[in-house]
Amino acid sequence: MAPTTVLLSDFSDVTDFVVNQGNGVKGLSEMGLKALPKQYIQPLEERFSEKKIVPHESIPIIDMSKWDDPEVAKSICDAAEMWGFFQVVNHRVPLQVLDRVKAATHRFFGLSAAEKNKYSKELSPSNNVRFGTSFNTQAEKALEWKDYLSLFYVSDDEASALWPPACKDEVLEYTKSSEVLIKQLLKVLMKGLKVEGTDEAKEALLMGSVRTNLNYYPICPNPELTVGVGRHSDVSTLTILLQDDIGGLYVRGNDGESWIHVPPISGSLVINIGDALQIMSNGKYRSVEHCVIANGSSNRISVPIFINPRPQDTIGPFPEVLASGEKPVYKQVLYKDYVKHFFRKAHDGKKTVDFAKLSIF
Repeated sequence: MAPTTVLLSDFSDVTDFVVNQGNGVKGLSEMGLKALPKQYIQPLEERFSEKKIVPHESIPIIDMSKWDDPEVAKSICDAAEMWGFFQVVNHRVPLQVLDRVKAATHRFFGLSAAEKNKYSKELSPSNNVRFGTSFNTQAEKALEWKDYLSLFYVSDDEASALWPPACKDEVLEYTKSSEVLIKQLLKVLMKGLKVEGTDEAKEALLMGSVRTNLNYYPICPNPELTVGVGRHSDVSTLTILLQDDIGGLYVRGNDGESWIHVPPISGSLVINIGDALQIMSNGKYRSVEHCVIANGSSNRISVPIFINPRPQDTIGPFPEVLASGEKPVYKQVLYKDYVKHFFRKAHDGKKTVDFAKLSIF
């Protein structure tokens, strides 16, 4: 491995190898590096501290086998209010669908750099299909140890024509198979806000656009010095996350300081509230800061589905939430402006939501 390490030291910019040539951090990892390139060394305050983990705490695990049961509905709403995160089991998304999309994720990231790079920002046939690395390589002071493929759903025909053949069928199947669960969760959460009936307009606002990511976190030489994904909350209405069996996802505890591990549970899906739903619920439902640590011994994958308003939608507190006289915490915001604000900067915890806060708060 020594000659490879010497070659790496000759790069004036590791970013050229990782980003421009499409090798990603997977390419770095496979070189057998003994030390983390300096571009990935996070400042001390952003490194993950095991001292802050609460070992016996857990986010709720909800059995959805009787999802019309009022107790199940109460558990979902309570979890959305108190935790912002929960896991669901017996959710009716077929387990073989989950297995197939995990296999497809490994298959895509197993492609050559040249093949994956066909979907990079510069070469992709569509803005809706994007292979990349880290989060925002232009804005970040330190890069994150992650590669991803982002697939924004427009239609079956576009997915069939433009998504990578290595994974398109499986991602489409996973996305479609999750719709019933997503609609049931939103139905329950809306009822918890006294927003009765989700007509077509309300459904379009809540879940009018869908993006699925395939995330790959390769083995890291110095995992304690970097992060897989930095502290952030999602900009979605809801996020539905499929983990593999490696682990590494942590959510912020209710004290605002501690971290709680989200352990992989076979066949489960992790659900979290996004900023859009926090804003629409006027803060009743919470989007919560979370992060992914880097791993020194195993490659990890995850497959989140982000359920979002449409870019042209305006989001703000639902009138029904304010009907009792509750004061609005958030203003009306064009969703695409909110998303642009999120993506133009590095991950910075929960700061994005301040963009939508009324100035009196």
